[in-house]
Amino acid sequence: MPNASSILLIDDSPGECELFRQALTQAGYSGRLDIAENSRVATAYLNDHLQNDEPALILLDLKLRGERGVEILKQLKQDARVAHIPVVILTSSDDALDVRACYQAGANGYVVKPGQFDDLVTLSLHIWKFWLEHNCTQRMAAQC
Repeated sequence: MPNASSILLIDDSPGECELFRQALTQAGYSGRLDIAENSRVATAYLNDHLQNDEPALILLDLKLRGERGVEILKQLKQDARVAHIPVVILTSSDDALDVRACYQAGANGYVVKPGQFDDLVTLSLHIWKFWLEHNCTQRMAAQC
């Protein structure tokens, strides 16, 4: 079953990950934030957490060193074991081609990172409130 308060962030920038962790904390999030810096680590994490403790939400950076986030997204959405987990792209790119490619690959949302920390706090509040408290997923339907 999903852990209703668990988020997996796939991002290769330790600084960005720490900023997002701080923003979530300031926004009142008290759940777990796990971080994977690439697709290999994310796959291993998901394999380890599939049955009992899978994340309720995956946040995926689009621009990873040596990898394209859209390819990771496609892998996630083609894997029947994890395809039900919502994946939201969290990126600095506001390029319309990136947005289109991500939605075509199965993204559940696409969010552009703001430039100011206070705006990141507000954004993180909206993300976790919607996806972890208000959104009803297939696996959590009995709890909705």
